[in-house]
Amino acid sequence: MILNPVGLQGIDFIEFVSPEPERLDRLFLAFGFSRTMHHPVRRIDLYEQGDIRLLLNRGRTSFAEGFSALHGPSICSMGWRVLDGVKAKEAAVARGARSRGEGDLFFRDGQPVPAVYGIGESLIYLVDGANDAQRWEKLGFVTHPEPARVPSKGFTAIDHLTNNVEKGTMGRWSAFYKDIFGFTEVRYFDIRGVKTGLTSYALRSPCGTFCIPINEATEKKSQINEYLEEYKGPGVQHLAFVTTDILGSLRALEGTDIQMLDMDDEYYREVFERVPGVTEDREEIRRRNVLVDGDEEGYLLQIFTRNLIGPIFIEIIQRKNHLSFGEGNFGALFRSIERDQAKRGVFDERS
Repeated sequence: MILNPVGLQGIDFIEFVSPEPERLDRLFLAFGFSRTMHHPVRRIDLYEQGDIRLLLNRGRTSFAEGFSALHGPSICSMGWRVLDGVKAKEAAVARGARSRGEGDLFFRDGQPVPAVYGIGESLIYLVDGANDAQRWEKLGFVTHPEPARVPSKGFTAIDHLTNNVEKGTMGRWSAFYKDIFGFTEVRYFDIRGVKTGLTSYALRSPCGTFCIPINEATEKKSQINEYLEEYKGPGVQHLAFVTTDILGSLRALEGTDIQMLDMDDEYYREVFERVPGVTEDREEIRRRNVLVDGDEEGYLLQIFTRNLIGPIFIEIIQRKNHLSFGEGNFGALFRSIERDQAKRGVFDERS
């Protein structure tokens, strides 16, 4: 029996903040998220695509602004769908979560949306009535005065969000998700590139709708420590957007400023022998630097952007009966990240 002590039903939204909110607005629109609603008092914009909801907090004297003052462009909170927000918070606090009296989201009657502290002092809102079609109106949102409807790029849900934490704290944060919310550990990784490495726990939510991998560095100049230095603490390293047609989504992203990591030619010399069942256009997969992983039961296709929101990047993933995280791609991915680090002067690519 899977333990689900707070009645978790999935991710409701991810909230962003930035000293330059217009840059995030352009980024969300480029990814195919339509700007649809607005909170006139809190100055929060809502963007939608598929079952993904993104919030952009432009408010002053808000929790989000204080978070941004420390971290810069960042993910300051996320909302989790639960059966009953008040009871979910009571259960979480009883199991060790730290209560947050109020954040930036309130119901129209003035009651704050229940919240607890999450990774790096960000917030986890516990949102009940998540299947209520009027829930945003009940939170004070109205139709955006300057809506922006853009074509979808094919993204349907959030597959996972990865946390980066300081060395020696991965076990504590794993226990946070497992002991308080009922996540289960589904993978442990010890990943090595040419110069750097990391260890990671991958945790699945008790509702089975998303995962949270947690990364810890093994070398000083690793991508994890670079993130921690720039972000000034632990937090969300990347979000993974699900698509049912990754090549179609990448075609739709052509002409935007969104740049992907590149792969070395060596990777494609053997990948289709390792994963022979791929039915998508293999030449286009190679040309677009898409990664492939799988087994006898299925496969996945994935690609990673360069850093887009401070040190935060986006993964795009298509799954075909395969639930792993692309373990077979970790070596190639690390080589690509290390090349990108070298270009940015993190270390000498020749060393």
